[in-house]
Amino acid sequence: MKTYSVLVAGCGNMGTSHARAYHKLDKFTIVGLVSRNPESRDKLSRELGGLPTFSDFDEALKATAPEVVSINTYPETHADYVRKSLRAGAHVFVEKPLATTVAEAKELAALAQTVDRKMVIGYILRVHPAWSKFVALARSLGKPLVMRMNLNQQSSGNQWITHKNLMNSMSPIVDCGVHYVDIMCQMTMAKPVKVSAIGARLSDEIDVEMYNYGQLQVTFEDGSVGWYEAGWGPMISETAFFVKDVMGPKGSVSIVEKTDAESDNIEGHTQTGCLQIHHGQLDEKGVFTKPDEFLYTDDEPDHDALCQMEQEFLLNAIEQSLDLSDHIGDAISSLQVVLAADESVRTGKTILL
Repeated sequence: MKTYSVLVAGCGNMGTSHARAYHKLDKFTIVGLVSRNPESRDKLSRELGGLPTFSDFDEALKATAPEVVSINTYPETHADYVRKSLRAGAHVFVEKPLATTVAEAKELAALAQTVDRKMVIGYILRVHPAWSKFVALARSLGKPLVMRMNLNQQSSGNQWITHKNLMNSMSPIVDCGVHYVDIMCQMTMAKPVKVSAIGARLSDEIDVEMYNYGQLQVTFEDGSVGWYEAGWGPMISETAFFVKDVMGPKGSVSIVEKTDAESDNIEGHTQTGCLQIHHGQLDEKGVFTKPDEFLYTDDEPDHDALCQMEQEFLLNAIEQSLDLSDHIGDAISSLQVVLAADESVRTGKTILL
């Protein structure tokens, strides 16, 4: 049985979950863990039975010569690590976003094609059964759609440190927004044409040019509109921190959060609780013809299981030589929208795409 050697870069929340997935899947063998934090890489190495560890990515890439590189580091390193991995002949899994500019993302897409290596971007909601159902139901509501989404995270301690490190390269609406803009694009199946956004800096602990709260608004060519809101930090409210809702002429569909959800719980960011379907049709007396429906998702996969599903998709892409043009193109499109939102925050202007 053919197995693929994997170098895992980044041993934080996402890197740990992906490493566990490779460890469980028979066709992957981890040959090294890379992290600038010795505690995280040593802890993960012990959990997985003792694996080689490295503090330097270039050194690890040269020493292990992997067939697959899994990149789960801070966003500002993604493009550099992807480029080096592809040029070394490895297939790549990279957490979102692929790069910090659209031009660089397009360059990496072209490089992957040139060297004939597979490049999968970590859009975890795309493998989530309940979110796939959410998208399918949204498409049944008619046009235009109104999409309302947020993911605000009240953070403290190590999580606030992580958020501050992330904001060294990008704002919350850019880092998290690619997931939910991608969902909006799947729901409308239409081209985004216009983006505007607002933002605010709520902490003296972050750079004066950065903001830790933002909201973007995007308009699609079919008349659909959507907004996405994200904030990070100890001051963030937990009132309505989880909104995932879409409305159309025929009704609405909403993800109802779990009742015990907390905004700083990474596991809870993908959990759905249930899907609430509202039918908007009225009878001749002006009364709703159908009651709301609730599709419960108690058996949905947890975070580690979703990460394993992503790696199974990567394996399938490699072994079946899947055409990933649409996958990569969609990732670049969502990146373009959130970067336009960032430009809107900084200029005060609406950005035409």
